[in-house]
Amino acid sequence: MPRLEYRLLDEEKGYPVLYYYKGIDKEEISLRFACDYFVKDQHVYEKTSCAVEDGTYVIYIRRAEDEKVLDDQLVFAPDWRGIRLEVRHFREGTAHYPVVHTFYFHSDEDALLHLQSDLFYIGGREWQKTSAEVDENRKVYVIYAEPTEEGG
Repeated sequence: MPRLEYRLLDEEKGYPVLYYYKGIDKEEISLRFACDYFVKDQHVYEKTSCAVEDGTYVIYIRRAEDEKVLDDQLVFAPDWRGIRLEVRHFREGTAHYPVVHTFYFHSDEDALLHLQSDLFYIGGREWQKTSAEVDENRKVYVIYAEPTEEGG
C-alpha cells in the first residue's frame, strides 16, 4: 500500500517528515491532496505543494501562524467511519465559523468531488469555497465558504 508523508517546507533542515501514514489508500491521499490546510494536535499547517516521489506521496506544509485550531467541539472517540464534510461560513477577521451544512459520504469519490468544487447550493443559497482542510483532531474534512451575491 502507498505511504503518505507530511513534510515541513524547510530546505535548510532537509524537508523533515513531520507525520507519515503507512497503508493509506490512494483515495484518502487524493482527499488530502485536495485540502489547503492540515490540522493535527495543536497546529494548523498550510499546504504549499504535493508531490509523488518514488512511490511515496508527499504533502509539503508550513505552519499557518495566523490560523488557530478549531476547538469548539469536544470529540471523545472520533473515527473515520464514513466521511464527514462540514461547510462552514467563512468571515474574514473572526475565529468563529458556524457550520452551514454537514455532508456524510460513504464514497471517497463523492467526497473528493465536493472538496474540489468551488460552488455549493445549500438552503437556497449559493456558497463559494475559500479553502478546505482535513482536521485530524475531529476526524472531519472542512470547507470554508462565503455566500455569493447571486445566492443571497
